[in-house]
Amino acid sequence: MLVQGTQTKRAPKRASHKVSCEECYFRVNLLCALELTEPCATFRPNDAQLKPPQQLRFVFRQERRARAAWAFPSAQEQAALHA
Repeated sequence: MLVQGTQTKRAPKRASHKVSCEECYFRVNLLCALELTEPCATFRPNDAQLKPPQQLRFVFRQERRARAAWAFPSAQEQAALHA
C-alpha cells in the first residue's frame, strides 16, 4: 500500500554563525560573572544596544462631570427635598 504526499519539505539551511562569549554584550561591557566555555542563555550580541523599550505616556482623562454620579446629595439638597 502506497501513501501519497508523505514527503515533507525542509527549511533551507541558513549559514550558522557560531557565537562566542567574546561577542556577548555582557562580556564586552564587563557585566558577565560566568566562567563558561560556551555562550549561556542570556547571550545578546554586542551590536544590540540594550535599551529598555520606551515607556508609554500616562495621559490623564479630563473629568467630564462636575461631580461623581454616585455622590450623595449635600445636606442643603437633602433639606430642600424633604422640606
